[in-house]
Amino acid sequence: MFFSNLINQNSLLIRLKIRLSRLLLEPSFLIGSALVVILSYLVIAPIVSIFSNSVSLTMMDAMLSGSKDGEFTYKYIDRVFTSSISEKIFWTPLMNSLTVSFFATLIALTLGLILASLVTSTDIFGRKYLGFLLIIPYMLPSQAMATAWLTMFKNRKISGPPGMLESFGINPPDWLAYGPLPISICMALSYFPFAFLLFSSSLSKIDMQLEEVASTFGAKTKAIWSKIILPLLIPTTMSVLLLTVARTLGTFATPYILGTPAKYNLLSTSLYSSVRSNESGVVAVLAIVLSLIGVMLLLVDIWVVRKWQRFVTVGGKGIKRKPSKLGIFRTPTTIFAWIIFLLAAFGPFVVLALSTLMREPGNFSFSNFGLAYWTGVDVPGMDQPGIFTSPEVITALKNSFLIAGSASIICGVLGLLIGYAVVRLPGTLISGFLRQISFLPYLMPGLAFAAAYLSLFAVSRGPIPALYGSLSLLILVMVVTYLPYASRSGISAMMQVGPEPEEAGMVLGAGFWRRIISILAPLQKSAFVIAIILPFITGMKELSLVVMLVTPGTELLTTQSIRFLDFGYTQLANGTILIIGVVVMISVLILNRVTKTNLAS
Repeated sequence: MFFSNLINQNSLLIRLKIRLSRLLLEPSFLIGSALVVILSYLVIAPIVSIFSNSVSLTMMDAMLSGSKDGEFTYKYIDRVFTSSISEKIFWTPLMNSLTVSFFATLIALTLGLILASLVTSTDIFGRKYLGFLLIIPYMLPSQAMATAWLTMFKNRKISGPPGMLESFGINPPDWLAYGPLPISICMALSYFPFAFLLFSSSLSKIDMQLEEVASTFGAKTKAIWSKIILPLLIPTTMSVLLLTVARTLGTFATPYILGTPAKYNLLSTSLYSSVRSNESGVVAVLAIVLSLIGVMLLLVDIWVVRKWQRFVTVGGKGIKRKPSKLGIFRTPTTIFAWIIFLLAAFGPFVVLALSTLMREPGNFSFSNFGLAYWTGVDVPGMDQPGIFTSPEVITALKNSFLIAGSASIICGVLGLLIGYAVVRLPGTLISGFLRQISFLPYLMPGLAFAAAYLSLFAVSRGPIPALYGSLSLLILVMVVTYLPYASRSGISAMMQVGPEPEEAGMVLGAGFWRRIISILAPLQKSAFVIAIILPFITGMKELSLVVMLVTPGTELLTTQSIRFLDFGYTQLANGTILIIGVVVMISVLILNRVTKTNLAS
């Protein structure tokens, strides 16, 4: 009996060793292991570095205090939370951020719900087109709305050409031109497409039979919405609420453009000011605070949705929602929906374009229109070249294409590799780790993640050289930041492909790379295109992530537009933003054509 058990144990060990040796030679295991090492350094190391910087003396502070460089300290934490300047650098910006986020989120949520209800549930005119047109603000760079507002409402508080209203003899008050009101409105008009998309998706999935049963029992429209539809939208509402707050807290462009003239600082602009002042310890603490707020909001969102789903169950085969007839309200509701589109998407384009075509603001005579600001020929009162002839714009355009293009391709490849490793190694530690670590960058606001990369790559560490001031750093930070989108796309796509096609290739003698190129690649073409184009679109209009990392020579179109605004060259800034919008629109059309779908889908 003893020898029999011993033989069984030995045979079990032998089988385990054979299985382990086979696993170690599996391509999915090798790819997964390599990705674990790479992503651990690119995702976890920057976070560790920024936590370290928050409690370590910088070289400058160490010299001033007679201490050692890197010595443990609570100095920066005290400076941010309890010092004489903490009110200026943290507490006031925090309250301003919460105030602006509250009102921007409230407006965005309200607009998103109303517009989603009109487009999915009513017979307003043009509902087929509004479903796509209302997400155009998402395609515009974050500073487009703020720059258009500044072009329209600017007064003599700051230098540069007069605003459009000024040219008509109207002097907008400071509270309308700068500060919390315009910041809240511009953020709301930029972010309501998120609410619109989420509410539209939820409304389209609600079973129409529930409303029909309620109507059979005599329930009025108001009762159906209050008792059935709105309760079913609570998880979506919480997601919209929390995700919009997280986005507004991490936004940089709008607070910088419309808040700086009024000295109205938010956490994002306070962090940027600390970077420019070379206070790396304070930057680290502020970045940690922004990250913790973002993580907390997303965890609350996950908890609320999961808890609510325990109590909401909709069964049966759903019936497609039929649009309700609005009757006499059809025309006014249609006008309302199209006005929102004009204000949020078409309006900024028109304002920005007019400012670049009019030699004198406010003069609508035919002779006043021309391409002077674009060609640089006979530019009134400006010693800068035109947009098409500006070396800064040309360099920024090349850098934007190179950085966003390279990052998106690398992102797409990594996303599919992560999907391959996760799906082919189900239930393993590698699979679980890759799922979580590839999503981790999504939890951090762009400015905070940029600060973490600045902290890690500002100096050389071992064999890794200092990357600050190089295009490589910008490509790297974009790849890691947009990895959550690409990895989720890759995992989703790989889950649709079973192992059978690959096994058939193995039977026929095809090697790993042959199976990838001849079998998996054609099957994953659509997912690969999405994993490339979506990061490219986001990268072309990115500002918060890169504004702290660019240097002269590595400027992007988004950062160059901010530089033009700082120097009072409003027309050049507006033209640069228009170029970004055109590039993004073309990218969206390519996405629609290749994937046979649309960005909303």
